[in-house]
Order: sequence, then C-alpha cells, then structure tokens
Amino acid sequence: MKTIQRRDFLKQAACTGVLALAPGLPLQAAGQRCRIDVLLDEPIGTISPDIYGHFAEHIGGVIYDGIWVGENSSIPNYAGIRKALVDHMRRLGPSVVRWPGGCFADSYNWRDGVGPRDRRPSRSNFWVNTRFLQGAPDGPAKYDPNHFGTDEFVTFCRLIDAEPYLAANVRSASARDFYEWVEYCNAPAGSTTLARQREANGYRDPFGVRFWGVGNESWGCGGDFTPQEYATEFRRFTSWVPKFDARPAFIAAGPSGGDENWTRGFFESLTRRNKRYVNRVYGWGLHYYCGTAGRGALDFGPKDWYELLGKAVVMEDLIEKHWAVMGEFDKEHHTKFAIDEWGAWHPAGTEAHRTHLFGQTSTLRDALVAALTLDIFNRHADKVVMANIAQLINNLHSLFLAHEDQFVVTPNYHVFEMYAAHQNGQSLRTVFSAPEIEQGDRKLAGLAGSASLHDKRLVLTVVNPSITETREAQISIPGATVKEGDAHTLSHSDIHAHNSFEHPDVLVPKRHRMNVSGTDITYSFPPASVVRLRVDLA
Repeated sequence: MKTIQRRDFLKQAACTGVLALAPGLPLQAAGQRCRIDVLLDEPIGTISPDIYGHFAEHIGGVIYDGIWVGENSSIPNYAGIRKALVDHMRRLGPSVVRWPGGCFADSYNWRDGVGPRDRRPSRSNFWVNTRFLQGAPDGPAKYDPNHFGTDEFVTFCRLIDAEPYLAANVRSASARDFYEWVEYCNAPAGSTTLARQREANGYRDPFGVRFWGVGNESWGCGGDFTPQEYATEFRRFTSWVPKFDARPAFIAAGPSGGDENWTRGFFESLTRRNKRYVNRVYGWGLHYYCGTAGRGALDFGPKDWYELLGKAVVMEDLIEKHWAVMGEFDKEHHTKFAIDEWGAWHPAGTEAHRTHLFGQTSTLRDALVAALTLDIFNRHADKVVMANIAQLINNLHSLFLAHEDQFVVTPNYHVFEMYAAHQNGQSLRTVFSAPEIEQGDRKLAGLAGSASLHDKRLVLTVVNPSITETREAQISIPGATVKEGDAHTLSHSDIHAHNSFEHPDVLVPKRHRMNVSGTDITYSFPPASVVRLRVDLA
C-alpha cells in the first residue's frame, strides 16, 4: 500500500519497520503498536455506489441454476428470478450489474432473448467447447435457451434496485445492432417499432439503460483487435447513438492487467482525429484477476495466503500507472476507470455443481482479497467510478453459491455488506503505519484500509493480513471528537474457513459496541480479519 507523505503524522507514527516472512512460515510477533490517522481535511472524492458493482455472464451456473430458476419452478422466485438471491442483494444497497458478458457478450444477439420464451432460439454457448464442459451433462451451460434475456435482466435489476449495464457485441454484430438495442431499451413508449415491440413483450415504459459497454476484452475473445483497430470500432459504435431520456455512458474495453500499450494505443488512436472523442469514454474497462496461490481454493498454506494477498494489491499500481497513461491524452481526466472484471481465479475442483464452469468455493482468504481491493477503489474514488466483481453467483469470486433449491452466501458477500456503508461517502486520505510483511520482492502492508465521511459518521474499514498477530492500533481523527461507535469483524481461527450448503454460518461477521470518547481510539484488529468501524463524531 502506498504511504501518503504527511510529515506531521509520520513523525508520530508508533508502529514502523519491516518483518520478514520466511518461506512457508507465519508472521512473527511485532511487539509494537500501530497507528491509523484519518485526515478529515484531506478529501479524495465521493465513493460511487457503482464501485460495489457486480457481473453476471452466461457462463456455467451464473444465469441458469443461479439467477434464473423459471416462473414455474418450485424454488421460490420473483418472476422466475431466485428469491433468495434478490432478498440478499437488496441488503447490499444500490449498485450496478453488468450483463450478458464477458466473452459471451461478443457472441450474443440481443434479439434472441426477447419475445415469448417458447419461441426464442437455443444457441451454442460461447463456452461450450471448454474442456471442463465437454465432460459435463448437456444443458443450459452448453446450449443457451435464451429464457433469460434483456427484459428478464432489467427486471432483475429493478428487483434489487440496481442500474443495468449492458455489454454490446462488437466482435460479431454491427453498429446498427447496437443502435437498435439502445432503441429497444430506451425509446419512449409507442414512439418506434422497437418501442412497440418492447410494449408487446410486457414493458411499456422505457428501461432507461445508461451504461453501455462497447465490446469486451477486445484484445482477445472480443475480436483479437489491435488497440488502434478497436479505437476505430469504438468511434463507429458510439457515433450518433440516440440519447432519448437516458444519456448513454459508454464503457470502452480496457487492458488486461498491466498492458499499458493497449491503453496508450487506444487513446492515442481515438484522439488523433479529434481530441474531443475522449469525452465519449465514460469508463475505461480495466480487467485484473489476481489468480490463485497454492494448489486450489481450499488447498493452500500460509505462504500461499500472503502470496495471493500480495497479488491482489497489485490493483493499486495498475490504477496509478494506467491513470498516468490516460492523462497523456486526457489531461482533464474526463475518463475514469470502470474496472468491470476483478477477483481471484482458482483451479476447478470446488464448484457447487459439475456444470458450473469456473465455479469455486471462497474462503476467508478470498474475503480479504475482496476487502483489500474495495479499499483500493475507495482510496482512488477520484479515479474509479465503477467496478464489477467477477462474478455474482456460481463463478469465480462470487458472493453466492446455488444449485437447484440450495443457496448460501460466501464470505465475499459479508465483505460487500460490511463495506456498503462506504457508498456515497467522502473518501478521506488515511495513513496506516504498521510493520510490512516481506515475501520475496513483495511487501504487504501490515494494516490496510480506507475511510469515508457521511456527515457526522465516519466509516473505517481495515484489513489485518497477518495470520498470527493481533494488531493493536491507535486511531487518530484530528479535529474531531468521538461520541460512540460499533465494530463488525469477519475473521476465523482457520484461514480455510468457508460457508457451504451444509454449514452456511461458519464465517459470518460479529458485531459489538465500542467504548470510545475523545479524539483517539485504540482498537485491536484480530489476525486474518476484515473489520468495519462506524464512529459517530460530535
């Protein structure tokens, strides 16, 4: 984590130094107190709720067996959408959901998913030829029945009070197809043939879709474009798109991880003819998966624990480096980040069902990955306007697992629920002083987190990555008097702890009141923990 150069506070820092981590061994005792300084007079920016966004692709068990169960299902549902999922999502607060992909988006024809379901065509799924699915039984994971389309997705978003974010097909569809999808969604009632088609399908009023992705991973599954070729396609797809009552916010297909050449090539080509074209790019869709460490989602040791957390915080460097490149062509930084795919990616073997391609069981380790990443987004609230964890259910870093009538929340869900308190708050510069954890050429902050202010309420989230050490920290809030506060803690003595259908409450947050007063707080952060403190200020 990058330390903020704040002379007065660094002089007072009570917990400094670096602790070495021998290969395969846990961190040893620090024997020092730590310090956190929350700087109320150094705001960063408003934390957009869209930073806490989600992603749902037609892949494995995300849509079928995940979100969509069908209106005639014995599984409780709202208009065919799994009731348990909707009820839990409502607790997270408003955000945004990206659909229908992912790589699937660039093989998708939106017309296949509208109209009477019994007349919709069945199509081979983009992922049908993966080795994992070749040995799986036939079904929606291989051959998509298109029962879940635009209308059903917008219904899902309305049920959970989220904004829809539609990803358009650039690889195999046309700019006209994109234009007409916008018209189907947003044209006023009765105004056009497509608006009347929407009404015939049961939706008289326009959907008001604002977020539109122009392709996905266009450097790879989205068309194998060069950045210059993709810039041309982006200009073409976004030229003269009707606004109706929802001004489109276009999200461009950004780089894979640290590929600065993609960022530079795109913006250089985009602006060569007219520098104002950069104003069309609302979000730059950086993708970063921190991957895995160890032999699997559940099979890892202490060294693997720290290795994965170290990979997760690379996100901060990526944001800063790509931001600098973007500034070469967009000096006012009109374009922000929409990091619409991120998370851990473990090998197969812990999925909830044989058809759940890229499904995995998330542990306490994955919860810390989620928390560290969300804290990075919060600290860069001036740069990041949207982020979408991959994915919502039954896939990668998901918040939920489901199969038929079984349903469980993962530790990642609890992190999102705890961190929802940051939404719409003013992100504050915060200095964390704690011993770093060394592993090879990487250093992991001994404590990391973010803070936000909501009128007189301060929200502070803190991750203690140490498997063995409690971190006692003095929390200073200069210029404020603390009245009262509470704490939520997600932790466990077993770093492999996870929830399952059989044992859904192994890992849940624990809440307690804090006895606080004055300007400083002393708090002990347990080992391997995510903590949210909410403090009311006088």
